[in-house]
Amino acid sequence: MPMYSDKVMDHFMRPRNVGEIKDADGIGEIGNPTCGDMMTFMITVKDDRLADVKFKTFGCGAAIAVSSMVSEMATGKTLDEAMKITNEMVAKELGGLPKNKMHCSNLGADALHAAIEDYRKRKGTGEPAPKPHAHESELHGQTCPYCDSDIEDSYPFCASCKTKLSDCPECGKIVSSSLSECPHCGCILDGEEKKD
Repeated sequence: MPMYSDKVMDHFMRPRNVGEIKDADGIGEIGNPTCGDMMTFMITVKDDRLADVKFKTFGCGAAIAVSSMVSEMATGKTLDEAMKITNEMVAKELGGLPKNKMHCSNLGADALHAAIEDYRKRKGTGEPAPKPHAHESELHGQTCPYCDSDIEDSYPFCASCKTKLSDCPECGKIVSSSLSECPHCGCILDGEEKKD
């Protein structure tokens, strides 16, 4: 059983900046198919600085603590400064993470970086950032949320990881049919393969 620092436990028990940003300037979603952790970061940018950073995380205590710490570390920084936040920096700020939980710090930094990259891409094209819970019934370019393989030709199954998939009726995100609750919005699912 991993031993967590007091700082990790504090950020797990009292996470900072949890939630969504309506009309976010950038959104980054990262998941790990091995452990099942999913992180979504949303950012608001003003004068090339992160004015607001919010997150929603589905995962273990370390994943939640990492998301909370990344959001605190990034808020107020310039985009370039925030892009320099590394997994080592996050783990150090949290007072260390057990070796088997270090991947969580990668996910947090990667999700933040993805949100910044999304903002920069959208800013260059003038397109608005996608809504965090927009309906995604169009499968062109969609990937499995568990292994990142293309699912356009195999939906409602992922040919790579053999996961049966469905759309959440509430938020429209693609989820495993075996889940009883959507990891994105918390909607109760009535999947045919629910685990007891």
